[in-house]
Amino acid sequence: MLKGISPIMSPDLLHVLASMGHGDEIVIADGNFPSAYMAKRLVRLDGHGVAPILRAILELCPLDQYVKQPVALMGVVPGDPTVPTIWDEYKQIITAVDELFTKNKNAIESSIEMVDRFSFYERAKKAFAVVATGETAIYANVILKKGVVK
Repeated sequence: MLKGISPIMSPDLLHVLASMGHGDEIVIADGNFPSAYMAKRLVRLDGHGVAPILRAILELCPLDQYVKQPVALMGVVPGDPTVPTIWDEYKQIITAVDELFTKNKNAIESSIEMVDRFSFYERAKKAFAVVATGETAIYANVILKKGVVK
């Protein structure tokens, strides 16, 4: 156990975050995402949801301030009536935790990229790592682009 680090953070996830460089991407995937198939590096946190993992990661790693959209969400498939309410929770977490947005809460909407399902899969295959969660919400997948730690 380490002081000041969320107990949700596994040693494997801490290692992945420490190994990532500026501009590398990490996927936090819901329970339906084909994580094992997509991942170069797979971190399993099956007993947890995406939102607490998102918060724990952002407490340690800043988002990339040099790109327009450092956050990407898997967009709803056309024709699917699902309205992902979990996205509002993500926006609240990001604006509360990441220094880019704590100062400018209005910037969050333009900083999130919506990516169609199959493009999201292709991007996930190139990501530094995928964190597999037990999240049951649909369309709960998120990609974060790591920024510079100052």
